[in-house]
Amino acid sequence: MVRSDTKEHWEKVFTTKTEEQVSWFQPYPETSVGFLKLFNLPFNANIIDVGGGDSHFIDALIEMGYQNIYLLDISANAIERVKQRLGKNAEKVNYIVSNITDFKPNVKFDFWHDRAAFHFLTNEEQVNKYVAIAEDAIVPTGHLILGTFSESGPTKCSGLEIKQYNQASMSKRFENSFERIKCIEEIHTTPFNTTQNFLFCSFKRKML
Repeated sequence: MVRSDTKEHWEKVFTTKTEEQVSWFQPYPETSVGFLKLFNLPFNANIIDVGGGDSHFIDALIEMGYQNIYLLDISANAIERVKQRLGKNAEKVNYIVSNITDFKPNVKFDFWHDRAAFHFLTNEEQVNKYVAIAEDAIVPTGHLILGTFSESGPTKCSGLEIKQYNQASMSKRFENSFERIKCIEEIHTTPFNTTQNFLFCSFKRKML
């Protein structure tokens, strides 16, 4: 179980900082959209952005015409910011306020996207819960996209410890139920003109 002060931390972040004042901000999620386009999903596919905060990936999904979009975040304040930004388009998204390790999905997903949430899980219990939830929630042949700090990236984010990954260690976590497709490293330039090294990997859910 993630400590209650973790939720309080994120509620404070999304209350006190604008989107340009957090290191992960990007005006357009080019890498995430690039992975999505690889799989040519139908517009009625179920897509979830895990720990998306007020990321603009949701905006891109709406713009591309996807109809079954889910946004999960531990912070209710983050989700409220998304709703305000989207305006009338806010009704096109299903919102879930939850810690990912407590998530009990009531639908199956064709595409699971996580940029910079998974790496906040720093102990085995949390990681194992995440993997089990993803295994259960993603349809056979569905896709999982993970973005974390690489071994060349920071060791903390927003003042919290994170877990770095390389291709081998990330693949090992998901090898029982997922086949790795493609991994890339990306240099993210923050709003403060610093850089962060990310690792992105895509996986396909194995047939049951």
